Amino acid sequence: MDLTINGTSHTVDLPDDMPLLWALRDALNITSVKYGCGIAQCGACTVHIGGEAVRSCQVALADVRGEITTIDGLGTPEALHAIQRAWIEHQVAQCGYCQSGQIMQAADLLAHNPAPTDDDIDAAMSGNLCRCGTYPRIRAAVHSAASAMREA
Repeated sequence: MDLTINGTSHTVDLPDDMPLLWALRDALNITSVKYGCGIAQCGACTVHIGGEAVRSCQVALADVRGEITTIDGLGTPEALHAIQRAWIEHQVAQCGYCQSGQIMQAADLLAHNPAPTDDDIDAAMSGNLCRCGTYPRIRAAVHSAASAMREA
């Protein structure tokens, strides 16, 4: 099976029913995608497939259609995505475990809604759990990134 991840082609010989999460982490050593719950309830494993946020723990390899983007492909160290810059500016992360999934979900929100309200942010981010409770900082970072993206 051929997968394009963060702009790079990979050929994997894995079972069709293997969750994408395990292909990324175990076969391709892309450990920025986190395992949280395994039942698509926490959002830690969020990636983009074809530009849409999905929970990689619940997507079988056979069902992958389109390029996969992980947080590693969202921006570069030299040119962070606006949401990554806002995350740093607002010091969102505490333990950091959920952050790659949070950022990928927020990037998806901003790709579809360049001027989200608090309610829009809360609804879009509701499937991503943060046990440290940084929700106010997450909301502030999303607003900040949205503003930066509109100005650019």
